[in-house]
Amino acid sequence: MIIILKPEVDPSGPEVQQILNLIHLHGEVQTRISGVTGKERKVVEIYVIGDTSRLPDEEIQRLPGVERVVRVSKKYRLIGRHRDDLEPLGFEYNGLYFDQDSFHIFAGLCAVDTPENVEAMFRALKEAGIATSRMGAYKPRTNPYSFQGHGRKCLPWVFELAGKYGIKCIAMEVTRENHIEEIYQELERAGRPTGVMLQIGTRNAQNFELLKAVGSQEEFPVLYKRGMGITLEESLNACEYIASEGNRKIIFCLRGVKTNLGDPHRNLVDFAHVPVVKGLTRLPVCVDPTHSVGRRQLAPDGLQEIFHAAAQGVIAGANMILVEFHPRPETALCDGPQALRLEELPHFLEDMRIVREAYLARRDLARRYTGLTKEVSHGYPLSSACTV
Repeated sequence: MIIILKPEVDPSGPEVQQILNLIHLHGEVQTRISGVTGKERKVVEIYVIGDTSRLPDEEIQRLPGVERVVRVSKKYRLIGRHRDDLEPLGFEYNGLYFDQDSFHIFAGLCAVDTPENVEAMFRALKEAGIATSRMGAYKPRTNPYSFQGHGRKCLPWVFELAGKYGIKCIAMEVTRENHIEEIYQELERAGRPTGVMLQIGTRNAQNFELLKAVGSQEEFPVLYKRGMGITLEESLNACEYIASEGNRKIIFCLRGVKTNLGDPHRNLVDFAHVPVVKGLTRLPVCVDPTHSVGRRQLAPDGLQEIFHAAAQGVIAGANMILVEFHPRPETALCDGPQALRLEELPHFLEDMRIVREAYLARRDLARRYTGLTKEVSHGYPLSSACTV
């Protein structure tokens, strides 16, 4: 059950306490109060978890401070879209806003290697007017002898350079709980020149202790990557783990699934699931074309295959792109063959702008036709409105 409070209600005020008293009077349930930042206002919701069958909906609805009561029948209690009129789970972080209508490009190195390469990446992003990036300090690898990332020792100069070039948020994978504390401490030491989005990689998609760790802190947003070999439902339940610990600042990332049916690409591109995830949940959705395609290859039309895959996600309504670039991919310490070259960045950004505008035009067209359909259903004629 979700109880949505009226806008003027103080979450710590007497109205909320009255609601909680009534809830606990009728059963052994858990409650959690959480704020959801919508398009026009911040909505405060009370989540009731457990056996809610004995809770009186109408009595709760009549209490002062209650706007409406939503019965939850779907699996994703906290992240789910239980009714079309529920507010999306938008959030603001370090001056940036993320929701199911926003659009951001996080371009950068798969793995941090040298200060020179990091600076070149940040400089190029600043020149392009982009304030978001990806930088891997901790890198889980299939081969135990492959480069595992510089770890904590690179964080001071990565954060310093991010501040120098106005990068507001860096997507950075964590593989253990103590990595979160290391990032927090180094950000503090650096004077918080930037922000960090904690990334849960596909190899940790069902590392439930790590999911609980990123969920129990509310300092950093979380970018969750779909598990490469698990179902969409299992991955969404993993996001529910994060939300159930209190952190609602979650972005769901599609990155391809592991199957040889996708050959010669590294993974089978699953970006058709962008509208599916947006329909099942209230989370913003990201796509990772680099790990889906896994190679830097020109198509006959002159476009990189990674461009084409990214466009598939954006034209389907993705709210974020996570994409790898490198000043010299041939020298990269991790996934160099799939990284786009830095000189390709302006082309990529312009291409994504075109595709995003096409998506917005398609969305506006759909809204016009949806309104027309509603008119027809009320007995109004179609007539000349169908003229193309």
